[in-house]
Amino acid sequence: MDNKAFFDLTYGIFLIGAGSGGKMNACITNTVMQVAASPTRVTLSCINGNYTPELIKAGKCFTVGIVDETADYGYIENFGMKHGRDLDKFEGYDVKYDVNGMPYLTDHVCAVLSCKVVSEEDLGTHTLFIAEVVDAVKVADNSPLTYADYFAKVKPRKDETKDERKIIGWKCRICGFTVDGPELPEDYRCPLCDHPRSDFEPIYEE
Repeated sequence: MDNKAFFDLTYGIFLIGAGSGGKMNACITNTVMQVAASPTRVTLSCINGNYTPELIKAGKCFTVGIVDETADYGYIENFGMKHGRDLDKFEGYDVKYDVNGMPYLTDHVCAVLSCKVVSEEDLGTHTLFIAEVVDAVKVADNSPLTYADYFAKVKPRKDETKDERKIIGWKCRICGFTVDGPELPEDYRCPLCDHPRSDFEPIYEE
């Protein structure tokens, strides 16, 4: 099977907010889709073991911020490539709360959906949440950022981030899985979250 075929599936970029027990977190994902209209329902797929789905399972609610074209790589990196257990991803941002008490941002977001979990299913690497949209607000007139535009216009190119230090391994920016060795095959996919080689960053010799 040619895994590169999946790169041609089109997606949006979304900021998922969740909270429970006085704790909150947010993560970037491309796996939100509307699946019903009456009542309005969406699906969200999250990597098992990450902090945000843990909070969603506990609080049974989440927000979907539809990231727009004003978002830069620093924004995506903060919410998509750092771990919420280790730091407060919301630091420096004006956090707002929806009708369910879930956190969301209006920074670099054109719309926000408030979602209440109806059911969930363990898919192995991910958990699939089916949720009813209980509220929705339009916060900006900017166009949504697509997954394709992120790679074409936002994510730095390899020649922009070249480093001469010795590479001793690779780390998945999405789930943290590491691989030893200086080389990583072009068709490699993370065994934990199934993300492609492009989502791995080098680990350098200290």
